[in-house]
Amino acid sequence: MSDQTTAPDDQPDAPNDPWLARAHILVVDDEPGMRNFLTRTLTPRCARVEAVENTAAAGRLIDASHFDLIILDNKMAGRTGLEWLAELRRDGFFTEVILITAFADLETAIEALRAGAADFVLKPFRTKQILNAIARCLDRAALRRENFVLRRQLGASPEPEKPGRLVGTSPQMARIREMVARAAATPTTVLITGESGTAKEITARALHDQSPYSAKPFVPVNCAAISSEIIESELFGHVKGAFTGAASSREGLFFYAQGGTLFLDEVAELPLALQAKLLRVIEDRKVRPVGSDREVPIDVRLIAATNADLSEEVAAGRFRADLFYRLDVFRIHLPPLRDRPEDVEALARMFMGQISAQLGLPPLALDDETLKRFAAYPWPGNARELRNRVERGLIMGAFDVPHVEDAGEAETDDLSELEKRHMLRVLDAAGGNRAEAARRLGVSRKTLDRKCAEWNA
Repeated sequence: MSDQTTAPDDQPDAPNDPWLARAHILVVDDEPGMRNFLTRTLTPRCARVEAVENTAAAGRLIDASHFDLIILDNKMAGRTGLEWLAELRRDGFFTEVILITAFADLETAIEALRAGAADFVLKPFRTKQILNAIARCLDRAALRRENFVLRRQLGASPEPEKPGRLVGTSPQMARIREMVARAAATPTTVLITGESGTAKEITARALHDQSPYSAKPFVPVNCAAISSEIIESELFGHVKGAFTGAASSREGLFFYAQGGTLFLDEVAELPLALQAKLLRVIEDRKVRPVGSDREVPIDVRLIAATNADLSEEVAAGRFRADLFYRLDVFRIHLPPLRDRPEDVEALARMFMGQISAQLGLPPLALDDETLKRFAAYPWPGNARELRNRVERGLIMGAFDVPHVEDAGEAETDDLSELEKRHMLRVLDAAGGNRAEAARRLGVSRKTLDRKCAEWNA
């Protein structure tokens, strides 16, 4: 039996909320009049509205596709809304829920909060009331996701890759911009390859910004920076009591990227056991929070990146072949800076403008001699090394212009030998501290350890 058999018919303008127009909303109420009222109210204002009469039908819908918000009646025949909501939360279902009821008392309100309702609206309500409640929930959820992602970015690395543009006049960069534009228009999984410092995250952001997902979150994840013990929980979330220390349920990064893009950087560093689970997520478009029996639908565009040769990793048994083929649908390879010296000047000028503004320092002149020396240098650390050189020059007030021989390239053109020399030189400069050397190189500690083992260093 429904709480309320009629609904008000006033229709004032909706709140000016940017998330409302993109929202997918599910209405669960056993009274046809209320379902019809909410459907008429929300359909012209939202991306998608579904309305069902009971929790069984609602369960089938949320098992099949993602919803940003559920408007849930409490008093229904069979199971109450609160009982169903409590069950969903125990199973790791994190979508926002507004409980509507005609029987409002303190006990019901407390139960609603304990069960995980985001808001509580008393029937009968005016159109503006429910629209304001929806706007509050969507805004709160968006802010929570943005704050979570920002905290991760700030805590993940002392030197996160800075947002920017795909800069350069070389034929290689023109081709990359063309590939980004083509891939951005589709939901296809993209694999970005290239050496450390070649702006893989910037390329991923460009894909996101040019895509239909651009209004939704871009969530970058450095797979090498998360320990193997917690990475499954970080990606998929967990329910209360799933493991020691899981005092409450928590959303995973796939949830925070819902409707947007999840960028898995250094994907080759994922543990093999998790690779199998990631493959299933890609194929089924569902994630299972740790400790839950329920799979939650996701709508996420996946971009992966690596500086490793995944074919070699597959041959060595360190990366699953089936996951490699699932990720390698559309590949964008970023060439090293030494192969496109004509891009050095544009990058240096961009970095100069960005960093001088950030540091509050006047820009240094990039004279012909400096630019000539920059163009001749092989930049083993790629664009990241160039950026660091510009920043150091701004702080010191003059450029320490590199020479070709500084990179150890005078005697060899072998790229693996150049990589070895550069990494060992940085390790030596860091006093043998591998964690610090990995930070300076822009690679994971695991990658540096593996390289040192190969070189018996």
